Order: sequence, then C-alpha cells, then structure tokens
Amino acid sequence: MTIVIAGAGIGGLTTALGLHEAGIDDVRLLEAVPDLRPLGVGLNILPNAVRELAELDLLDELLEVAVATGALEYRNRHGQLIWREPRGTGAGYRWPQLSVHRGRLQAVLAAAVRRRLGPDAIVTGARVEGFARRADGGVEVRVHHAGAGRRSVTPADALIGADGIHSAVRAHLYPDEGPPPWNGLVVWRGTTVAPPFLDGRTMIIAGDDRRRAVVYPMSPPPGAADGPVLMNWAVARAADPEAVFEDADWNRAVSPESFLHHFADLAFDWLDVPALVRSAQEAYVYPMVDRDPLPRWTHGPVTLLGDAAHAMYPMGSNGATQSIVDARVLARELALADTPASALAAYEAERLPALTRIQASARRRGPEVVIDMAHERAPGGFADPADVFEAGELQSVSAEFARIGGFDPETVNTRPSLAVAGTAGGGR
Repeated sequence: MTIVIAGAGIGGLTTALGLHEAGIDDVRLLEAVPDLRPLGVGLNILPNAVRELAELDLLDELLEVAVATGALEYRNRHGQLIWREPRGTGAGYRWPQLSVHRGRLQAVLAAAVRRRLGPDAIVTGARVEGFARRADGGVEVRVHHAGAGRRSVTPADALIGADGIHSAVRAHLYPDEGPPPWNGLVVWRGTTVAPPFLDGRTMIIAGDDRRRAVVYPMSPPPGAADGPVLMNWAVARAADPEAVFEDADWNRAVSPESFLHHFADLAFDWLDVPALVRSAQEAYVYPMVDRDPLPRWTHGPVTLLGDAAHAMYPMGSNGATQSIVDARVLARELALADTPASALAAYEAERLPALTRIQASARRRGPEVVIDMAHERAPGGFADPADVFEAGELQSVSAEFARIGGFDPETVNTRPSLAVAGTAGGGR
C-alpha cells in the first residue's frame, strides 16, 4: 500500500510514524517548504495525545525538550485566581501534558520519521497542488517542485491532506469554500527566555471579556531550578475597526511596541506580562481564524487530517493534540481495513463527529469562558471566587469540555490502545 501525505507538520509526521508502526512503510510526505526549520511558538499537547506519542516510543525524547505541565490557572485582569486545576499526571492521567516549542516537537517527529522510514521519506520543496482519482480506486497526486521548477505526478493508493488551514487538498475538494473566517480577534504570539514564574510548571490564562494573556514555560531549566527557560506567551484582543487581514499567516513578524499598550495593566506581582512580551525573541501577529465544519473529510482514496480537516480557535489546547489523535486512528484503520477507501471512511466516521463538537466548543471559548463569567459578575475583582461562582460551577465547565473532547482521565486511561495489535506499541 502506497500512502502520500501532503504536509510534514505535526499531524502528517505522526501519521507516517503510526503507519510505520502498523507495518505500512511505503509512505511519502510531501512538504511545501524547502527546509524543515524550527519555526513557530508554543504548543500544549494534552495527555490523550501524549499517550499516542508514548506508544510511538517518543516520550523520553520529548521530555528532554518540553515541560510536563503541572497546573492550569485561570485569572482575572487583576491577577486574582478564578480556578486552578492540576494537569497531566497530577490530574490522574497516566501520561503528562506537555508544553513544547512547535519547532522542537516537529524536529523530534521528523528525525524519527527519517530514522524509521528512511532519509527520503520526507520530500521538501514539494507542494501538493491537486489530484485525480484513478479507475482502479487509487489517486494521482499532482506536485509542484518549487526549487527544481518542475511538476510531477505521484501515484498512491491513498492521499492524506495534512497540509494545514490553507490546505490545497481541502481546496481541491471544496473549491468554493473561500478563506478561513475571522472572528474579529487578533492574537500576538512569541517566545521569551525568562526566569520561571510560580512553580515553573504552571500555565496561566488571565484577562477579561475583551483581552486575554496566555503564558507558560516550555523548556526545562538548564541547570538551577530558577534559571531562565523558554517561555511561550500569547495576548489577544478585539481588533481595531479598520484592521484588515488578507491572509492568516503565523509568520507575520511585528514589533511588541505596536500592541503592548493594549495589555499594559496585565502586570502582576508574580508575572509581568508586558515586560515578558517586551523582551521577546520573536513576535508574530495573527487573526483568530478557524474553518467551518465540513460534512465530509473523505472522498474515496482522499481524506483530510488535523487543521486541514478541523482548524479551530486555540481554546483548550486542542489543535496539535487532535491532529496527533487523528493520525493514530487513521493509521490503525489503514492497517486493518480491506481497502484504503474503507479505511478512510472508518476514520472519518470515528473522528468527524467528535471534532465537529470540539470546534463548536472552541467558538464558545471552551473552558476559557470562566474568565468571561468572572468579568461579567465581578469586573472590579473579588476577595474569594466562592463569592462569584456557585460550588462546583467552575469544575463542571472544565469537566464538560473534557467530556466533549473525549479526553477526560477515565477515557484516556482505560480505552484500548490505538496501536494495531502485535505491533511495537500495541497493548501499552
């Protein structure tokens, strides 16, 4: 069976590794960029996806470049604690939650692909432009090789579109869809090397109904426990009325001074957000966009995965997480089904309904809605969150989001492995 994957991002690389584990080695990843460089900012990988990376024998390597997140705190614009919940193993999962730089995660996955599937498994500078279905049930993939200035056709039994929010495979399937819809919010993101805050393993989300800051460490300290670490930060607010974004490009660099005045008061005794942003190594601006849910991902021997299938707002750390789970389900189905088309259909049947629910929840701000609730009920702050929220109210918001996504501790810990029985990861 020959599989072509459009895109060598987190979802595409994990798919290739899952296919290899399941005994499918004729896999080619076609990546549009000329070189895989450690670009991007931070990601949070939830335990349901970390389980999959552990079953692919990658957890020890990832723990060398990531932080096992210990807690998540929601705070109001005054820095007062609304709700704190343990994360990862502290919340009862058998696997940790990981905070990691996207480029470092991608590098670990890419290196594993090249070790296990061969140095030629990833072809860079190769953009998938479209495809044509063959009479025998396969597909001919049209590829543009930018550096060589030529085009080619690659035959495959299945094509997996893991090529992101601007997916060429999705555009071929849905040519009239148009650009990703924008909700009017703007996100500025970046990284800063700085001393850790609180206990060094906590992620915070702070703000009000119009502004939000997300900060977390994503590298272990190099030596001393209080030594500087790589910090991820993101700040978001409603755009100015005249703001226009013609393209959603995560790599649009911007000076921190151009937006910091919107967040100047988010300076707390335990974390000075403006100072952190001002010291950034890099800063990027991005409109908060997603994709409308699709009625179908799969069309015969072609399907979509990750952001190409279900790009969503970054609420609840579900982007890369769900791409990894997609990849494992798809690899399992391709190993077990009678035909590639039936495998892709089974993958869609399992994943599309769940991801449609998660996309809808993200549009409602996911669990971050507790910050909106706190501002609405107590805009001037509070002495005790119990004065603002009913008993159990905050916990129920968090638990409902985990239930919708199927990543509550009981489900993650007890469900059967997605590895194919008899392979290296089976039964773990």
